[in-house]
Amino acid sequence: TYGDWSSDVCSSDLSYERSADLALETGIRFLKESGAHAVKLEGGVRVVDQIKALVTYGIPVFGHLGMTPQSVNAFGGFKVQGRNEAGDAIIADALALQEAGCCGIVLELIPAELAEKITAALSIPTIGIGAGPACDAQVLVWTDLMGLTPKPPRFARAYSDRKSTRLNSS
Repeated sequence: TYGDWSSDVCSSDLSYERSADLALETGIRFLKESGAHAVKLEGGVRVVDQIKALVTYGIPVFGHLGMTPQSVNAFGGFKVQGRNEAGDAIIADALALQEAGCCGIVLELIPAELAEKITAALSIPTIGIGAGPACDAQVLVWTDLMGLTPKPPRFARAYSDRKSTRLNSS
């Protein structure tokens, strides 16, 4: 376990880490220089070596599966991932990330039924972003909540219209 994270946790994104050595070097810098509590790494089986290197040195790692923003161009945009048999690969990736030592996994834009299966199969928490209510926690993007996102995702609910408020206050 990684201690009591009952309050806010700050994680930094490790982008396009090509090797375990580079991931470790960057992860150490993030924790030392930014004050982050953990790092987040996008991808499944292909990033297991990077995760193992980080965890071996005591760096908590969150995985990120489904619609991963660093791969948005390869997906052809912000589209739901893991429909039908593609969901089996995401389940396998989730199990591999848990085995590698992740302390939690972000599930983004996957079918709710798939998120529920993954959450039930894992002993670590899942954090959903547009993945239905069965995840252990949810990410709410503040610009979506405040009505500032120009084209918010369908699953995002705005609780305010700060864009209009800001424009009308000038």
